[in-house]
Amino acid sequence: NYLTKFQLAPILTQGEFDHQLLPREGVIDSYVVEDADGKITDMCSFYHLPSTVIGNEKHNKLNAAYSFYNVATSVPLKNLMEDALILAKQKNIDVFNALNIMDNALKTS
Repeated sequence: NYLTKFQLAPILTQGEFDHQLLPREGVIDSYVVEDADGKITDMCSFYHLPSTVIGNEKHNKLNAAYSFYNVATSVPLKNLMEDALILAKQKNIDVFNALNIMDNALKTS
């Protein structure tokens, strides 16, 4: 039901969902929030996009992440994204990016 509020939303097959959202080390991270009954209420995900740094003696790699699918129904989106930033930092992400799509514009306020 979450996606019905958008004019344009993806419809994924099970295979597409698995490929795009199931965690893979160094590729994608996805996290869910469950209520007391075990029902998934919220999720956040980000994909990794490492880059090579050229000409810097101290740093040779920049670990960037991009916010991917985020659904906040039981917690404020801002709180969910704060958690995503903490999780990204635990994965050694240097830069966290988010495109201005779906509810992402709400994150920056």
